Amino acid sequence: METRRDDLANIRRMLGNAGVQSSSDFDLNPDVQSTWPTAPKLRPAAVLIALSPGASGLDVILTKRSSHLKHHPGQIALPGGKVDAGDADETAAALREAHEEIGLDAANVRVLGKLPFHQTVTSFRVTPVVGLVRAPFAPVPEAGEVQEVFSVPLSILADPENYVIEGRFWGGVRRKYYTIPYGPYYIWGATARILRGFAEGLTQ
Repeated sequence: METRRDDLANIRRMLGNAGVQSSSDFDLNPDVQSTWPTAPKLRPAAVLIALSPGASGLDVILTKRSSHLKHHPGQIALPGGKVDAGDADETAAALREAHEEIGLDAANVRVLGKLPFHQTVTSFRVTPVVGLVRAPFAPVPEAGEVQEVFSVPLSILADPENYVIEGRFWGGVRRKYYTIPYGPYYIWGATARILRGFAEGLTQ
């Protein structure tokens, strides 16, 4: 029987594949990269691609950021943030942030592995950590930062054909980026690029 690309066995296979490439906000914008200020050092960050059992397979847990935030208000994001001095590594940071942002206990996550880093235009080196939620939990959005917690079927996110390239002017230049609309949610930017990288890995 053929293995589905969003099957847990295929996810494990992909995470062990050394051929999976890192990604960047500049992938679709090489001209932007040449004009963007170069940071002396990329700042480490991590996000959690939390997989939870859904109605027809695995789902990916996402958040909608509060509309009053200074940075990225109202955008769709994976739980995550900067790696703090007290974090042992990127995995610890992703689990800590997921607990703070959506109330997901680290003990309720079986870490499956990590994807290659994603570089953002804001000079973050983001490591996506993939984890399986062991038992059902009731999300608790972080007050003041997370407006909503929702899930998207991995079967949708795992298909590279579902991603659309769009663009807008930012910093005086036109910048292209990946998007993947889902119902009332508009997933774009670094989050969409990380998820598309995940999808690309699952098809290799």
